[in-house]
This record gives sequence, structure tokens and C-alpha cells, in this order.
Amino acid sequence: MAGHIQDRWYKTEPGPSGKAVRVKTDRHGIGLRYRARYIGPDGTEKSKSFPDKQKRQADAWLSNIEADMSRGQYIDPQAGKITFRQYATDWLASQTTDASTRVAVESRLRLHAFPLLGSRPLASFQPSHIRAWSRALEDTVAAGSYRRVIFGNVSAVLSAAVDDGHLARNPCRAGSVRPPKPSAGRVVPWSSDRVFAVRDGMPDRLSATVDVGAGCGLRQGEIFGLAVDDVDPLAGVLHVTQQIKLVNGHLLFAPPKNNKLRDVPLPDSVASALAGHLTAFPPVEITLPWLRPDGPPVTKLLYFTGEALGALRRNDFNTHAWKPALAAAGVIPVPGIGERYKAAREDGMHALRHFYASVLLDSGENIKALSAYLGHSDAGFTLRTYTHLMPASETRTRKAVDAVFCKAQRRPRGGPRPRDGP
Repeated sequence: MAGHIQDRWYKTEPGPSGKAVRVKTDRHGIGLRYRARYIGPDGTEKSKSFPDKQKRQADAWLSNIEADMSRGQYIDPQAGKITFRQYATDWLASQTTDASTRVAVESRLRLHAFPLLGSRPLASFQPSHIRAWSRALEDTVAAGSYRRVIFGNVSAVLSAAVDDGHLARNPCRAGSVRPPKPSAGRVVPWSSDRVFAVRDGMPDRLSATVDVGAGCGLRQGEIFGLAVDDVDPLAGVLHVTQQIKLVNGHLLFAPPKNNKLRDVPLPDSVASALAGHLTAFPPVEITLPWLRPDGPPVTKLLYFTGEALGALRRNDFNTHAWKPALAAAGVIPVPGIGERYKAAREDGMHALRHFYASVLLDSGENIKALSAYLGHSDAGFTLRTYTHLMPASETRTRKAVDAVFCKAQRRPRGGPRPRDGP
């Protein structure tokens, strides 16, 4: 037995004859009678009280505690009382990821997990709670891919709770729990006509951002943080060394996503567009903190700035430049008086990276090189995202046969025919 059962209604005292006898205590008939007590792995005493006539339940509870200790599945009852919100908040504060990632995760948990799961004690979690929460998530979050990200954040918190001894197992990984499925839709790249139509609709001082996105595959933040020193037209290389991020309302410089510093081939057309941009809009020195809002200041001579010659903000850019250009190109409708532009998540600036990928794959570039140019964490992700854009074997076969037939058709009529035999 892991401990013992104390009967708080009776105590043992020496009787008149010297034999021990049971006598009533001052607590007799008051409150819970039995207290199951044991010493936990941390060396402190733990206990749980039971009412009268439930000594068997107290014995069974102690037996389960002993079994859990022997199996290495013991959970401190006090630790299990911590709520999901309390633990998730502490877990998030201990993460070593970059500040913007922590802000994004905090926002997802606060908006989509805490309302239903936040007040629940960790030890009480069952797969049924996760199934009910996941079903409710379908009614509030339309995109399956985003639901999958939120589910992953909650699962990460509960996995950490298991590691810390607050929870026996992660209910998100139960066999009856199905994570949200990723969106079934495939990437549909823009046509070149759409790319250039959007570029024509951009303000003059920002039109070259489209050339950099579609011609070099940079992310939006990487375009905003493109410095003059990072572009080498003579070598035909563009160095991706930083991006501009927005963290808690503060702009800052940071390494590219996944810390993937990389070199991207610089086409002559993009180099020419950047040169024309420099002539019309001289670069501006921008000083921002590095990596954190309280990080050391870093100064970069940037290609792209706003009308006030300050660093570009994502929301301002999207609202006042990108969406009007989409509307001018007919991608989204022109809003009526007093209306806002339609949401265009699938037609965000990321569409330029998809266009870049489609052009390279259509020209025969391999997945490994494309993954390096895009700054993806691994080539497998690139393959999964763009495999449907790769020329199929049937297409290659048709082209090969057509090439042979075209060559044969160019042979002069009446010329000597090859002999079938010796």
C-alpha cells in the first residue's frame, strides 16, 4: 500500500487494563471521516478525504496511486488542478521561438481555445472534450488549414503538460480524436497577365515590389526589408538576409523565416526594375530594433518605404496599395461607397511566390533548387505544395514525340529514305 487510511472519527488510546481501545474523537460525526494519506515522489505528503462508509473507496484510491507510481504514470493531484489557461500562459512565456511566433500562438489560444478549454483543470481532460472543442472550432474558423494550426498549438500545450507531470496522456492524440484536415484545394498560380495587371495598379513607388515577389519569390516581409547592399546586379544574385516583422504593434528587423538566409538568382528584368525604382525613389535609411521590440537598433538602406519615408507596415500596404491594385486588375470587386475591400486571403502577396514557383517548375527547375530559392524548411514541403504543377510524364512524352515528328517533317521531300535492313 502506498500510504494508510486515517479514521478521523476514532482514535486509539490505552485502556484501564493497559490494552488499546478505540474512543471517539472531537470530530466524531462531523465532516469527512476517512483521510487517505501517502508520500509522493517529491517527498511531500498527499491526501484525499472520503465520507463515512467509504473506506473501501479510500483503499481503492490508494491502490490506484500505488499502481500509477509503479507504472511511472503518477500525476500529482494538485498539479492536475492547474487550468489549461494557466498552464498555457506559463508554457508560452517559456518558449524560445521568435517574438512574432509567440504573439501568433497566444492570439490563437486566446481567441479559439481559452473560451471553451481555458477554465478546465488539466487532470480532467478527456478525448471527448477535445472532440467537442474541435467540432465547435468548425463553426468559427472556416479554413481547415488554420483549424489544423490551432489544433496543433493546443496539442503542443497538452504534450508539455504530460512531460511536466500534470496530465497522464495527451487527449489530442487519442484514437477517437481526428485532427482537422488540411484544405483540399491546390495552389492555383496566377497567370502572367494577372501579375502584370496588378503591378500596373500599384502606386509607382511600390510597383517594383511585384517584380521582386514574382521574379525572385520573396515573401512580403522580405521584400519590405530588402536593402540596397543585398542586391548584386553584376553577379546576378539577390541576398535574402532579413525581413521586416510586426510584433505587438512594433516594427523590427529579423532573419528570414526559419532563419533561412539564402541567395536567389536575380533576373535581368528584376534588376532593371530595381534600378529604375532607385532612380525614381532614392533609398531611405531605416533604423529598427533587431529581433525583439527592445532589441539593438539596426540601420538598413531600404529599397521600399511608404509615402512618409518610413518602413512599410503590412496592414497599411495591404489596405492602401495591394487591395486597390487587385480591384483595378479585376481580381476582387471594387467596393461601393463606405464599403471595405473584400477579403482576399488566397490572393495576398503570397500569390507572387506561387507564380514564381510555377514559372520555375514549368521551365524544368528541380524541387530542391526551388525549395532553396523559396527559403522553405525542407524540400518535402515544397514538393507537397507544388507537385501538381510539375510537368507530368504524359506531357513530357507528348513533347518528346512531337519533337521527333517535327524533325522528321523538316526533312526535304524526295530525299533518301532510311533502309529497313542491311
